[in-house]
Amino acid sequence: MGRFNCAGLTCPLSTIILLFSWIFGPSLGSELSFVTCGSVIKLLNIKHNVRLHSHDVRYGSGSGQQSVTGVTAVEDSNSYWSIRGTRDTWCHRGTPIQCGQEIRLTHVNTGRNLHSHFFASPLSSNQEVSAFGDEGEGDHLDEWTVQCGGSVWKREEAVRFRHKATDALLSVTGEQYGRPIHGQREVHAMASPSQHSLWKAMEGIFMKPSESPAGSRDYTHLHTEF
Repeated sequence: MGRFNCAGLTCPLSTIILLFSWIFGPSLGSELSFVTCGSVIKLLNIKHNVRLHSHDVRYGSGSGQQSVTGVTAVEDSNSYWSIRGTRDTWCHRGTPIQCGQEIRLTHVNTGRNLHSHFFASPLSSNQEVSAFGDEGEGDHLDEWTVQCGGSVWKREEAVRFRHKATDALLSVTGEQYGRPIHGQREVHAMASPSQHSLWKAMEGIFMKPSESPAGSRDYTHLHTEF
């Protein structure tokens, strides 16, 4: 998960993302007005201006799983997430994400999925959000429902992510960590919708559908080795 063969060498997916961004600009598929399956993006919490982030640092309490935080830095490869289908529902690359669709968000650099459960978060004692699994495969607690206002997830709109199993919303309320992740914000889940649970798609690679020779829609990855 998250590896690519470049000239006989194994390269992290984040390196390929940066290479493509350098060649083609900051956002591939930038003409698309909606978010699609297979896209690799950063998500901004609008209220607190932090991007959803993870890293190979585990919580010292609660589940002890890989921590998920919010960071103010824009240029950080640990803030890339891949949009994928669930264990039971295939998500064809390039198809628009529907409002109400269940997805998984897989952290590109570690291959673990955005996850939640009934452990208390370390700072606010809300519901803990972690990164869980191996090579993109975890369990049913990795599934989130996209809540948006129309038929599809539009890139310019604010959306919410509701955890399917616990019905809680991905949120940030501003609590800051000390060492070893000083200044990063706690990300957790909360039962009630608020300004703290609004997110927007930002930088990344947006997969787009292409036309097949016969004129039918052929949903293909911009780079099949991702």
